[in-house]
Amino acid sequence: MLCSLCGTRPASTADGRCTVCAATHRARAGGLMPTPARLDALRSPVGLAKAVCVLLGAVAVADVLAIAAGIHTRMLLADGLDGGFLAVDAEAWDRADLLYRGADRLQALTFLVCAVVFVVWFRRVRLNAEVFDPQAHSMVPGWAIGAWFVPVGNFWLPYRVASGVWTASAPADTPGGRSAAPRGLLNGWWAAFLAAEILSGVGSRAYEAAETGEKIIDGLDMIAFCDALEVGAAVLAILFVRRLTAMQTLRAMTGPLPVERAH
Repeated sequence: MLCSLCGTRPASTADGRCTVCAATHRARAGGLMPTPARLDALRSPVGLAKAVCVLLGAVAVADVLAIAAGIHTRMLLADGLDGGFLAVDAEAWDRADLLYRGADRLQALTFLVCAVVFVVWFRRVRLNAEVFDPQAHSMVPGWAIGAWFVPVGNFWLPYRVASGVWTASAPADTPGGRSAAPRGLLNGWWAAFLAAEILSGVGSRAYEAAETGEKIIDGLDMIAFCDALEVGAAVLAILFVRRLTAMQTLRAMTGPLPVERAH
């Protein structure tokens, strides 16, 4: 059974607390520890992380289905294109278009649900990181949600939040200090996510504006490429969520650290 307070370490006392939370409570009761330490404010991100990973997998599956539907539509158009003229069976086209738009709606649905749960998880790890090291952050905890909704600013503000969480969650014995913790996975995920989102908008506009067979095929090719990028971004996001969750779980198990070891 996990601790009834932090939810990250095994319970070891009669009231269901772990050793760290029990010691923290006793120290506060005796006036030996200031309240800001707040180790009992930690909340396990493991359950949310599992949900996010499952939903990211669903997003990737929806992207693969969209790629398949796009390839089917492209082949139908390519077979009917002759000398700049397009001759496609109307019934076959209606089926292909219905399949393609259905895949697009599935993508939108899975992405929306995943985004909501991801932001909840993101807020959870940000609040935990505030307990680990309040000095590691350049933005207050509320930005874990708000950063995603700032026009233009959402291209880098969520990354700033994630970077602070990564630093605060890194092991205290990281060579060069926790601010020097390797963050290739964080950078790779964010770069892939941005590339997929930006190019996806470009591809969708090109497809919707296409008026000739060649332009429609070009738009389908662009969207398929973007969908493939989104699959890669989803995989990197899964790895990022798992890594950061594992870092926080390990960090929570170490208990309170001396101030001089925090950086």
